[in-house]
Amino acid sequence: MEKEITKCIEVLKAGGIILYPTDTVWGLGCDATNKEAVQKIYDLKRSENKKSMLVLCDSCDSVVRYVNKAPGIAFEVAELSTTPLTLILPGAVGLAENLIPEERTLGVRIPNHEFCQKLLRKFRKPIVSTSANLSGEETPKRLGEVSRAILEGVDHVVNPRFEGKPTRKPSGIIAFNEQGEFSIIR
Repeated sequence: MEKEITKCIEVLKAGGIILYPTDTVWGLGCDATNKEAVQKIYDLKRSENKKSMLVLCDSCDSVVRYVNKAPGIAFEVAELSTTPLTLILPGAVGLAENLIPEERTLGVRIPNHEFCQKLLRKFRKPIVSTSANLSGEETPKRLGEVSRAILEGVDHVVNPRFEGKPTRKPSGIIAFNEQGEFSIIR
């Protein structure tokens, strides 16, 4: 696994895109602080929808570096969740501007996935996570379902042996405001 993580970090640091397994589905990823890398993913997916891309962080401590208005209750909910959960949090900062929507929110998830956790801890920055499909197409649940256009458009495909046991479905989504009020999106 170490060789695979080292290769991913090389690609991420160089502004490239990886196709990698998460605890939900296979995702496209890049350095979430690199504007050019984020644009490459929009171009590859043929999308500019800033609300469709979230970031993965290794812990709640990491998340607070990139959202400065998140209510504490959001982190309690994240820690209690038994299934993959994306939090939409207010006050996004320190990331590529083309990743942050007008309302300055950030979709963030802490994956319960060995490969992702090791990669995030070693990379020490958030990584974009968006489904590995062209905009408007079905989300692929397995690597074998990823289109040729996506496979040919990435800089590195992670070895599928690191897939683990994904749910094969998108995460739940809960949006929080600064006061801790929330709405369940999915």
